[in-house]
Amino acid sequence: QVQLVESGGGLVRPGGSLRLSCVASGYTFSTYAMTWYRRAPEKEREPVATISSSGSATNYADSVKGRFTISRDNARNTVYLQMNSLKPEDTAVYYCGVLGAWGQGTQVTVSS
Repeated sequence: QVQLVESGGGLVRPGGSLRLSCVASGYTFSTYAMTWYRRAPEKEREPVATISSSGSATNYADSVKGRFTISRDNARNTVYLQMNSLKPEDTAVYYCGVLGAWGQGTQVTVSS
């Protein structure tokens, strides 16, 4: 079955950076697009960034454009989310998702 394991979250000051990772298993990673989502307190889960199966195409939520970068390494079955210029409103649990499956998420807290 599909398994997704996120890591890399933490506490960071506004303006700081974090790099999230998601390791996938249980399916052919290189044939599916991958999406990072987040769920802020008392809000619905929302898509943040998507990358195509080959990595040649990406798409971002307006709120993170120019600050976040999604990438993938198909040899390592891993998708990344580089987050720069973090803001308090980026505070959320971040998940990767594919084929209706989710990982456990990783908490990102942006606070001074």
